[in-house]
Amino acid sequence: MTSRMFGPVRVVVVSVFMALAMAALAGCSFQEEEKVWEISGGIFGTSYHINVVLPEDSARLKMLAQGIQAELERVDNAMSTWKPDSELSKLNRKQSQADWTTLSAPLFEVIHRAQEISAQTDGAFDATIGPVVNLWGFGPDARPERSPSDEELLKALNVTGWEFLEFDSEALAIRSKQPQYIDLSGIAKGYGVDVVARYLDTQGVQAYLVEIGGEVRTRGRKPDDDVWRLAVETPSDQARQVNVVVALDRKSMATSGDYRNYYESEGQRYSHTIDPDTGRPIDHRLASVTVISDDCMTADALATAYNVMGFERAMSLATRENIPAYFIVRGEAGFDVHSTPAFSSYVVQ
Repeated sequence: MTSRMFGPVRVVVVSVFMALAMAALAGCSFQEEEKVWEISGGIFGTSYHINVVLPEDSARLKMLAQGIQAELERVDNAMSTWKPDSELSKLNRKQSQADWTTLSAPLFEVIHRAQEISAQTDGAFDATIGPVVNLWGFGPDARPERSPSDEELLKALNVTGWEFLEFDSEALAIRSKQPQYIDLSGIAKGYGVDVVARYLDTQGVQAYLVEIGGEVRTRGRKPDDDVWRLAVETPSDQARQVNVVVALDRKSMATSGDYRNYYESEGQRYSHTIDPDTGRPIDHRLASVTVISDDCMTADALATAYNVMGFERAMSLATRENIPAYFIVRGEAGFDVHSTPAFSSYVVQ
């Protein structure tokens, strides 16, 4: 994550719908007209767009916009590796991590969930891969002038390993026999979506769509009683094209792909997604994978893990565990699409 901001939060109307109701006993009366309002801003080096269904109330919308930004900044201040004074950066700088370190509840929750996803995916998701991510130039360090050598990769891999982390759930504490550099970029954005959704729940918002950098969580319906519809795009670093449309209510969706965040050096294209087994950027036929889950933190981490695993391994695991997942795979004549049985019930186009 990054501390860069993209200007002030703004609130704009994106669509208007009429909501009429008849009183059952006392003649006719009208409910307040509900509209879909958009609250947008910047966080984590990307942008967010939150749609809320509410009657017009500028004071309430302003309060929600400020509250959303404050919630996201708290996440950034806890989990950013780009901010030297973040809680995670301070943990990563500790020379010895053998003693228990008490964490804030949010940071403990995310690292602990990352550990669970690591176990579930046999290490395809590994939050301790930070040193290798930095070595390839996808972290806060400057991009390297050349690709790392085998010796440099081996040295970085030797100081990683999700299995070395230990947790004390009662004390919200963590320790590791060898110092770890934890990178939560594969899960924290999804957690940010969940944090905003929780905040809107506490504020009595009954219908919303929260989107941060492409990761999404929904609740309720739009004023015309239609569901929230979301597009899964065909992988391309050029024009955007819809591949499939899904309908979600009280669900989250996240996509991981190798077609946007990458760089090219000496004619070679390097994906930002690093395989924890090899320490190298992924290089296989799977172009993107989309996962649906109850919470966005889980969808985000699983999508990352499946992207690391490649199509065959990920499809087998997701099918076995009944996880809704949609895979777009490079074929000889374009893209081939595959989905788990659990994904089909969400498709509307």
